[in-house]
Parts: sequence; structure tokens; C-alpha cells
Amino acid sequence: MRRQEGMSSLLLVLLVLVLGSLTLQGTSIRHQAQVSQAALEKAAVTDSAHVESLLEWGRMLPWTVQPTDHCQTHPAFKGRVCLRLFVDGSGVLIASSGEQTRWQTGTLIDSTVQFDRHGWSDFCPLKETVQCQLP
Repeated sequence: MRRQEGMSSLLLVLLVLVLGSLTLQGTSIRHQAQVSQAALEKAAVTDSAHVESLLEWGRMLPWTVQPTDHCQTHPAFKGRVCLRLFVDGSGVLIASSGEQTRWQTGTLIDSTVQFDRHGWSDFCPLKETVQCQLP
């Protein structure tokens, strides 16, 4: 009789160990998914900060006023900023870093580019989206 009581106790301990192991494995998988999601969110926030900084930096640059595309890169940020001027005197400043892109419209006035006051756009402000792509 004693032997049967020992076997049931051993089976109970093994069952608890198996259930604990499965719980820990599930928790580990969920934790890895959360860490991966956090890394993606951190990269998106970093790219967003870089692209907004690039756009503001690009607004302050002394651009040459020829109807061609001009691009600059800033050593502190991944990405680049480009100015695209059109023959009608309008233009668009395009900043891109990673997966993020921002645009700022402007107008050529007295050989200088005056950017619109109302800030940047996170979607292409032009009718033809090809004109919003980086050269």
C-alpha cells in the first residue's frame, strides 16, 4: 500500500513540474514578443525624431535656387533631406530617415526659398506622388 501512495505523490510532483514548465515557456514566448515589439517601436520613434530634425535642419540650410534636386545629409542623423524646386517657383523639402518621411512645401521668393508657416506634412502634399519621392 505504501508503494502506491508514493507513486501518486511522484506523479503529482511531475504534473506540477510539467505545468510550471509550460507556464514558464508561454511567459517566455510572450516576453520575447513584447521585447521585439518594443524594439520596433523604439526604432520608429528614433526614425521619427531623426526625420523631424532633418526637416527642420533642411529648412535652415542655404539652398541654391536652381530648378534641380539638391540633397544634404547630416552626420548626426541617419537619412537625408532634399529640396525639389519646380519651374513654377514652388518647391518641396523632403526629409527621410528609415521608414519615416516628412514633407514641407515652399515657394521661391527673391532667390530664396520661403517655407510655408503651417509646418510639415506626413503625407505627400503634391498631386503626383512621384514628385514626393527622394531623388
